Amino acid sequence: METRKAANAHARRGRIVVSATFVTLGLVIGTWYCYSVLLVAFLREFGWSRSLDAGGFSVFVLVHGSVSPLVGWLAGRLGPKRLILVGGCVLGLGLLLTAEISEWWQLYLAFGGIVAVGISMAGWIPAVVLVRGWFPDRVGTAIGIASAGISVGISGLVPFAQFLIEWWGWRWALRVLAVLIVGWVLPATAVLVRDPPSPTAPGSSTGSRSADAVPGTGVYWTLATAVRDWRFWGLAGVYLTGNFVTQMLLVHQVAYLVDHGVLAMVAATVGGVAGLASIAGKVGWGVFSDRVGRELAYALSFGCVIGSIGVLALAGRYPTSSLLYLYAMLIGVGYGGIAPLTPAAASDLYGGPAFSTIFATAYTALCLGAASGAWSAGEIFDRTGSYAVALWIGLGMAVLSPIFLWAVAPRRPNPPPPRTIDAIA
Repeated sequence: METRKAANAHARRGRIVVSATFVTLGLVIGTWYCYSVLLVAFLREFGWSRSLDAGGFSVFVLVHGSVSPLVGWLAGRLGPKRLILVGGCVLGLGLLLTAEISEWWQLYLAFGGIVAVGISMAGWIPAVVLVRGWFPDRVGTAIGIASAGISVGISGLVPFAQFLIEWWGWRWALRVLAVLIVGWVLPATAVLVRDPPSPTAPGSSTGSRSADAVPGTGVYWTLATAVRDWRFWGLAGVYLTGNFVTQMLLVHQVAYLVDHGVLAMVAATVGGVAGLASIAGKVGWGVFSDRVGRELAYALSFGCVIGSIGVLALAGRYPTSSLLYLYAMLIGVGYGGIAPLTPAAASDLYGGPAFSTIFATAYTALCLGAASGAWSAGEIFDRTGSYAVALWIGLGMAVLSPIFLWAVAPRRPNPPPPRTIDAIA
């Protein structure tokens, strides 16, 4: 009886944590995607080149990726709750400083540096560690539900930011975002969020799918052993290629549509529809992958990404057609597969006490892909006056990404090396 009560209490607390994480990710990561409308605002006010403007986002993603291993290590040592509290403050400060910029290097420092560190500490990595710790047996489903908050953030914050830009300017848009984020993250995290219990705590789950350890040996994956495993680098390839194409599209979609005669507010609305569609993608692909495997779910999601590239090219020719929203649906559903499936695949392959450090290190490849995708599209546009070559490159990346995941094969057990390791790398 006591065991059942403990299990019920554990489940209730876990659901509260996932709900709070849903909203936090919506605000924190939603700010990330507001750069697509800020990019257009910066182009109009400062007259910077497309590559210089997009470079601010690329610096942001590179800084975000470079601090990720440290953030993952800290999440494993200090717990994700403390990181989220500090990160919310840093993010708010970074947005306020970005609102005061007048030179490109100030954008790179404020948004590319401070905002990136804040999002790293309050965003995806601590959220994955937190949610996975509460629901180790349903990683895909739990992360899918929590990450759907990102989709709500995209669908709500991107049009909201554009609305603020049109009425009060981009500086006040950034200030309002700072107030919203700090106003939610600090009290909600302090009151609603608890770090995950240890696997031996009453009511906690112990039947994780991942190869946490060889039973009875105390052997588990560490960062040092993971980086010597070819699957780790294959997983990094999944992260790099998948985020190259999706971030390229999501960052430049508003500028692409505006270039082809679509009103800025309509283009921002397309981004919002993509965000709404990715809710179904994140939850649906997460649940689907827990039942049939990560590989098939990821392949189907990237089939949608491939389709979205073709539709976007057509939408440029017919800017007043419903193709705009078909593109939004396809990229939303397709992109939605990345959030639950990539950390779930990492959990399947490298579960255990060092998961946060291993996942965060592989995550740097994700950031490298996102940064190179966003910057290269801007550079290609500056050189050619068109996004056509960038779209072809993105198409190739969209084909490669699921091929890498099939090769890595999270469905097959990946036991750690047969030796006892006393410390977590």
